[in-house]
Amino acid sequence: MDRRKFFRAGTLATIGGALIHPLNGIAAPLTSTEEFKGKKAKNIIMMVSDGMSSGTLNLANLYSDRILGKTSNWLQLYLDNSVSRGLMDMASASSIVTDSSAASSSWGGGHRVKNGSINIGENGEEYMPIWQKFKKAGKKAGCVTTVPITHATPAGFTVSLKSRNDQAKIAEEYLRIGYDVLLGGGNQYFDASLRKDGADMYGKFAQKGYRIAKTKKELLQQKDNKPLLGVFYDDALPYAIDRKNDAVLSETIPTLAEMTAVAIEQMKKHPQGFVLQVESGKVDWAAHANDVAGLIHEQLQFDDAIKTAIEFAKQDKETLVIITTDHGNANPGLIYGKYANDHFDSLAHYSQTNEKLLNAFSSQTSEKEVIDYIKASIGITIDAVEAQKIQSYYSSIEKEENGLYNYKKLPYHTFAEIQKKYNSIGWISMDHSADYVEIAMYGPGQEMHKPFIKNTDLHYFMLQAAEVENKF
Repeated sequence: MDRRKFFRAGTLATIGGALIHPLNGIAAPLTSTEEFKGKKAKNIIMMVSDGMSSGTLNLANLYSDRILGKTSNWLQLYLDNSVSRGLMDMASASSIVTDSSAASSSWGGGHRVKNGSINIGENGEEYMPIWQKFKKAGKKAGCVTTVPITHATPAGFTVSLKSRNDQAKIAEEYLRIGYDVLLGGGNQYFDASLRKDGADMYGKFAQKGYRIAKTKKELLQQKDNKPLLGVFYDDALPYAIDRKNDAVLSETIPTLAEMTAVAIEQMKKHPQGFVLQVESGKVDWAAHANDVAGLIHEQLQFDDAIKTAIEFAKQDKETLVIITTDHGNANPGLIYGKYANDHFDSLAHYSQTNEKLLNAFSSQTSEKEVIDYIKASIGITIDAVEAQKIQSYYSSIEKEENGLYNYKKLPYHTFAEIQKKYNSIGWISMDHSADYVEIAMYGPGQEMHKPFIKNTDLHYFMLQAAEVENKF
């Protein structure tokens, strides 16, 4: 069936003004290939690198190209001209600088909401999130992330709540609605011994027929296509670079690509198809910390997941893959200078995040120990003045508080400014920015992708690409 005729005779025609933002001429000529023109998207994989500024995409590709010897998967899609590409306005109802819950809700519910809320309008209106619409249409639906599975981005696709912070409630909503695959962190919202109400959410999910996975081995053993809940850490999963350099973490914590592959495998045989949201959530956390090693390796972890999704879509030929971010954060960039090349290439020696490095110090750590540990960890030799500046933080009563997820109030900003002298990476802030964000598409529907869209357009775009009527 031709999708334009389908919607002319169906939902978009019959409900008319009931849609506040119905696609508004979203169709546009495809610039790369017409392979998928007029075809229906049976499956949709929505990929989100949370908090990815364009500079982050740039730095990750530079690292991949110069240090790993290959172009990143995302940029290779651009070089091959196999995806449509555009920009997206991500403003929320309360600010031109969005948070993740409002950003995800704009895609999930098709309406802009205030920062901090999840699919709840300014006057209390409750918008049904798109993964619920797809489930009602008969598809399987799942979410994969490197932060708690109950965090803002997965929640925006799946639930409607006044506050993004009520993650224990979000876990309960997942059970009530019955999503098919849920993979990420967030054990504290499922484990009876960690929840404030003492509820055994694992037990409740198991009673409803879910398989439970708590390690990478248990995840990779899943073969029976039953509903799957995989939770692999109390809060967010460890950073990719820290996991890679820790034998225990490498053994027990799955990568984003591994979780994505399992999620696809669990749902791909469903006759009505599936929808899957994949998030690299700690790109955002690293940007809040001005942590260059954390940032680049989280983005590269996302890039590996892109490869997994695209390879499936190329073989399947009925899957639309959407690759984007919800907002910028800290806008990092390589700064011009005589030693810019050498400084950037020094990132090859970084073996851990700033978070892990700074947690190794205490008030008892000497300045020489600070210098030696930094040299061993990231390959640079700071001077005595810089070492004293770092060490003094640990013996000071007043602690630095910069960075949204800086629970221990570590000197992230101070250390990033010191590192800039040696790696030439600069940051504009430690918080979100109002970037127009990158969005790329591969698969059925990509020929309708306009070069510039509003965030809420994407909700209706996905419904149209999959020929699902907006009647719920």
